[in-house]
Amino acid sequence: MKRRLSYLVLVAAGLAAAGWYGYSVHRGPTGPGFEVAASPAARARGSALPAPANAAQPADPGPRSAPGAPGSGGAQPGGDRGGAGSGGRARPQGPVEVEVGKVEAVTISEDVTAVGTLRANESVMLRPEVAGRIAQINFADGARVTRGRLLIALDAAVTAAELEQARAELSLAQANFQRTSDLFQKNFVSGRAKDEAAATLKVLEAKLQLAQARLAKHELRAPFDGVTGLRNVSVGDYVKEGADLLVIEDISSMKVDLRLPERYFSQLRRGQAIQLAVDSFPGRTFTATLDAIDAQVDVNGRSLVVRGRLGNVDGALRSGMYARARVVLGQRPDALMIPEEAVLPQGRDQYVYRVDGGRAVRTRIETGIRRNAKVEVVSGLSAGDLVVTAGQLRLNRDVAEISIADAARLVTQPAPDLAARENGKLPPGAAPRRN
Repeated sequence: MKRRLSYLVLVAAGLAAAGWYGYSVHRGPTGPGFEVAASPAARARGSALPAPANAAQPADPGPRSAPGAPGSGGAQPGGDRGGAGSGGRARPQGPVEVEVGKVEAVTISEDVTAVGTLRANESVMLRPEVAGRIAQINFADGARVTRGRLLIALDAAVTAAELEQARAELSLAQANFQRTSDLFQKNFVSGRAKDEAAATLKVLEAKLQLAQARLAKHELRAPFDGVTGLRNVSVGDYVKEGADLLVIEDISSMKVDLRLPERYFSQLRRGQAIQLAVDSFPGRTFTATLDAIDAQVDVNGRSLVVRGRLGNVDGALRSGMYARARVVLGQRPDALMIPEEAVLPQGRDQYVYRVDGGRAVRTRIETGIRRNAKVEVVSGLSAGDLVVTAGQLRLNRDVAEISIADAARLVTQPAPDLAARENGKLPPGAAPRRN
């Protein structure tokens, strides 16, 4: 019994010792050397007990220093960083230097561009209606000819003989009819004999006309005044009916056919100007007039064919030339234009910063056409207003104080480099802007 009690006493003593050891470890070291953390002097200096190991630690602010020293967490006199509501960013100091452009009132033309091919006013390929051998060629390559001139003649000996035979028969029929008419007046022949003579005469007249028409088909004549093409046949060649022999074109005036989208149909009118540029004459502009509009719209491409005409007295233009056309639909006087770099898109809206005294006011605008690095302003601005063209990225408010840079910079700094300047990416050779 005594041994059991002794054993229980030893176990209780061991458990008590283990509990005290655990309590001491959890509480931490104590004693005179560790009383600084809880001393009144330490609390007066703003010290605190060490934080638990599992507590959230703030970002490292840098080297620690004494309270009130530069770089410490305390407020610094005259400092801007870490102020209330600053978010840790430096605020802009003073007006922002910007460049501006002027809203100009100009006259602009509303137009549409297209491509087309030039065609001669009249063009025809001469082809024989009958087969035969070429007997004559009466033109030179690329020569000007007049209407009715004989250009190519086929051998027509057989047809010419048939024509002479028809003429002889007609002459005999005319004499018989005249004698029959005289005898009929004297009642020597009946009326039937006179009618038969008249019918024979008409048949032979028709036969003569037929022979003349056959003979004419052996001759190819110019149907209008024009210029001949290059001939590819020679005297003695045998050609079949319908063979291509010669092209003749009237180039005193030209036609140009253009395909335009059907949405411009309501704006097209006869007499509108068409400006043409031809690769054969760089730098020269030809003016045509809209002459006709096709009766139907192409269902495949939903395009409308229009035809323009222009003079060609000097013969500079030829059929088949490629032409770039600009159809002038109308003109708008006093249209407002601004540099395109002044426009700031935001969603579906467009904004600019309008200069009002020494401030830049964010203004919503409606834009129209764009041309030559300019944008048309339909509403929102007036003629003579100034808009910011460079420096908008530093104007992050609806109204901001600004200072206008030297006007010469607007000329020396190209527009495409403005965004690079604002982002801090300068092109080679460009000087940084100093505010």
